[in-house]
Amino acid sequence: MLTFNSKEVCQLLHNKFVVILGDSIQRSVYKDLIRLLQTDSLLTSSQMKAKGEPSFENDHLIEGGVLDGLHNGTNYREVRQYRSRHHLVRFYFVTRVYSAYLESILADFEAGLQPDIVILNSCVWDVSRYGPSSMKEYRTNLEVAFNRLDAVLPSSCLVIWNMTMPLGPKVSGGFLIPELQHLTKTLRNDIIEGNFYGATLAGFHLFDVVDLHYHFRFDLGNRVKDGVHWNNVVHRRITNLLLSHVANAWGVFIMEKKLQEGPVWDENPTMSFNPQPPARLPQPPGPSWRFPEHCNIHRPNPPSVFHDDSLFIPADRGLPTPFSGFTSFEDSHLPPFHLDAMALDRFCHLERVDPSIFSAYPSYNEENIPPGPSRRKRRAHGAVDHHHRLVMRRRSFSMRDHTPYMRGREAFCEPY
Repeated sequence: MLTFNSKEVCQLLHNKFVVILGDSIQRSVYKDLIRLLQTDSLLTSSQMKAKGEPSFENDHLIEGGVLDGLHNGTNYREVRQYRSRHHLVRFYFVTRVYSAYLESILADFEAGLQPDIVILNSCVWDVSRYGPSSMKEYRTNLEVAFNRLDAVLPSSCLVIWNMTMPLGPKVSGGFLIPELQHLTKTLRNDIIEGNFYGATLAGFHLFDVVDLHYHFRFDLGNRVKDGVHWNNVVHRRITNLLLSHVANAWGVFIMEKKLQEGPVWDENPTMSFNPQPPARLPQPPGPSWRFPEHCNIHRPNPPSVFHDDSLFIPADRGLPTPFSGFTSFEDSHLPPFHLDAMALDRFCHLERVDPSIFSAYPSYNEENIPPGPSRRKRRAHGAVDHHHRLVMRRRSFSMRDHTPYMRGREAFCEPY
């Protein structure tokens, strides 16, 4: 994963209009992004907990929040906007993936400025606050919302669907009112099912998908006590993931600093979560380190469309059937998900389980791309003309030939 500094983010998003829609998790994504546009420091705990405040890091509260009163109802609204000379970032708080409020947001896009990037997610509120048939309605609303986004947004707009992050065994977020406390034990499984529907439908519409559930499934130590939200370190990593995805989709490669032979350490590192060097390397004078230039080539893994965290155990007769629907990877009595042949053999040997009861999982290099619609439309086609210190030139070779997430031709971007 690339690590962006404030200067690189300002160059990448130069003269771009970014829109973020979602719940409190996406609000923290918005806050960390505008924080990174101004400084390399992380968010504080109080900044992440605050909601509906009149101003945050030179942004402005446009609608809702403290202007209309803070509450945990499904009609809560909060519209925030950060604007500088060359950047515009806007956030809409939504409690349902499709509603009359989303239609009003799309009407704003049709009447005013069209966004260059739309980052959205809505799942936790959808499957918990709208009655016993909320999951069925969520599937319907996903399809309607994606159809409307596809119709209203221009083909040059990069639409990114963020999959919902893992929930804890006990959830105590503000969205979960006392009348719905019985959902705390099943909500994290409902999220996995909702992620499956959202990512699959987003793939049908050729929207990009960033699987935050997969990326942070083993990073549970950075989840806060309410079982829903995450700390500032994780949100900076989310920002870097999204920016890496945007740069890759636009065919932009941001050159690193000139590296010497051997590891290079920064005297004043700006990030507090850089990995430590392996034992075979000499001890660095500082906590931040990088590999030599020939080893520091960014090779992002082709993102899969979705990760189905359900085990398939055969019934007494017939084909294998899903076991307990969508299950959570945090259930300790279940084996690891998506086992390869070696891991499956090791698990069956240690647990004394017959390996024939498990169905075969597809290998990591098998294509798992859902069929697209009859009218295929490419989004964010071609490299973007940046009016700043980024020079665009074609690659001499292509490192990613068969990935549905490459938009246009690959290009290097380097300072001149």
